[in-house]
Amino acid sequence: MLYIIPEPQQMNLQEGDYTLRFDHKIVIEDSCGTEAYGYARLLQEELCADMGYGLAITRGQSRKAAVRLAVDSNRKEEEYCLEVNAEGIRITGGANRGLLYGVQTLRQIVRQTGACVPRMQIVDFPDLENRGFYHDVTRGRIPTMAYLKKLADNLAFYKINQMQLYIEHSYLFEGLSEMWRDDTPLTAEDILEFDAYCRTLNIELIPNISCFGHLYKLLRTKSYEHLCEMPDPRKEPFGFVDRMLHHTVDVTNEESLTLIKSMIEEFMPLFTSKHFNIGADETFDLGKGRSRAKAEEVGVKRLYIDHVRQLCEFVVEKGKIPMFWGDIICDFPEVIGELPPQTICLNWGYAKDQSDESTRRLAEAGAIQYSCPGVSGWNQFVNSLDVAYENIKRMCTYARTYHTEGVLTTDWGDYGHINHPDFGIPGRIYGAAFSWNGKIPEFEEMNRRISQVEFGDRSGELVSLMAKISCSQVINWRQAIGYLEESEAALSKEELAEVLEGLCGAKEAISKLEDVADRLRKKMPELPEGTRQMLHACLVAVQGAELLQKIGMWIGEKEACIEGPATADGACVAAELEEWFLFYKEVWRSVSRESELYRIQNAIFRFADLLRG
Repeated sequence: MLYIIPEPQQMNLQEGDYTLRFDHKIVIEDSCGTEAYGYARLLQEELCADMGYGLAITRGQSRKAAVRLAVDSNRKEEEYCLEVNAEGIRITGGANRGLLYGVQTLRQIVRQTGACVPRMQIVDFPDLENRGFYHDVTRGRIPTMAYLKKLADNLAFYKINQMQLYIEHSYLFEGLSEMWRDDTPLTAEDILEFDAYCRTLNIELIPNISCFGHLYKLLRTKSYEHLCEMPDPRKEPFGFVDRMLHHTVDVTNEESLTLIKSMIEEFMPLFTSKHFNIGADETFDLGKGRSRAKAEEVGVKRLYIDHVRQLCEFVVEKGKIPMFWGDIICDFPEVIGELPPQTICLNWGYAKDQSDESTRRLAEAGAIQYSCPGVSGWNQFVNSLDVAYENIKRMCTYARTYHTEGVLTTDWGDYGHINHPDFGIPGRIYGAAFSWNGKIPEFEEMNRRISQVEFGDRSGELVSLMAKISCSQVINWRQAIGYLEESEAALSKEELAEVLEGLCGAKEAISKLEDVADRLRKKMPELPEGTRQMLHACLVAVQGAELLQKIGMWIGEKEACIEGPATADGACVAAELEEWFLFYKEVWRSVSRESELYRIQNAIFRFADLLRG
């Protein structure tokens, strides 16, 4: 079976095939711009990997032309036509993007067929113009430049055309060393290099910094704690939960707006994007602290929309299109008209059974919006793929129903970004596929396609095995952290009671996780080298999940006298945890800078100390 992701709009398979020989050539026709050479190189490298030999590249004419690249401006910009017949292969794009997407489709085909390419005709184009991916590089992990480029390559392979990196404190702002001094921040050169790299793949790298809520490290500095809505933020010890829930700027202090504008002015010029995302989500503390008096006078909603409006107007003055998260304004969408008319509302919702209510309400209010689903990886070692699939399917469907401007699939790093970023690959692909074409395969079928095309697993089982991991646990990282930090916000008394009740099944959960790990190990010989590296990270994560279940059993014994390991075994589990963490650090450093690995280490070692009594 031949799989192409996203599924083409029109595809006609025919009898026979065309064979690519080692003395054949890739020919760039005169209708193509200089960018086409980069696309030809992508194809050449793919052919070399899949067939053992690449084809030489030339421009103009050649009697040994096997693959021809052309541009036809009569087609839509992202449209392409791929034809394979007795004379060879021809890819015609409406512009650079269409040409690149045709090349990516041929790469997927050759990855499965090798040198013998089936005869066919494909005419393809996206349903939605804007198809983006949003990656958290703040709440724990800052990727290496090599990983960021690998991520961009993967997005372009599945025809994603926008990307955002979530920044709170993880950029080296001048004059704000207090904020990033204990981190390994991205620099101006990093951003310039990555922006240029994304452009070669026709990906718009959109700048994004938090400008309202979620300014944990900025508002805990000695220099700027007076701008925090809640007083004395530095008195509280670090907490993963605390970081998620507080640290909104005091909008009644004019210095707040001045500081935020200066950060935007410094960050914006590094990008060639026409957009700028100001964030403005989850402003939980607004009106509860320093702005309480003003909120009682004009209302919290007025405080919110006035600050967002000023920021959006500033972005427009700089010649950019503002974006902001829509979770707050969904409660009063009638004020959307107060924002600059080009403003884009990023409407997020991550539930498995996510309704269309917010999308409908914003559409009725006349908002320009993106639908923003999630890959469901936060707070756990391995993503919940069943949740991600259903959520992304629904949000992409709502995007079509309510004619949104696009889809932005998100990957957040709450509670330290414990999960390896590669575990979000299936979710990324769900987002790419479902935003391109409204024909959405069933869950198992989609996973089969991803297993084969992305991971080289001809059995088609790999992604379904990964999906079993999150379903095989009774306690996850968020619950463990909630217990460790004694935070009812993360783990209420009612939820703790439910967790404790469920811990009776912890031994069975460990058995299920061990079974999945065993099945993954048996697959290793069948998989290509790159997939084996990801699988190693997956096995380390599974062992981490097993240890969480053991910690849960210890909690159950301590809190509710639930039968668990003997108290003397706590020291053994502590040693297992510390030995496991050595491998976890190694995997982390293979794709991420040091960033906030130390915070996860502190949590792991606190658990180990608790286990020793």
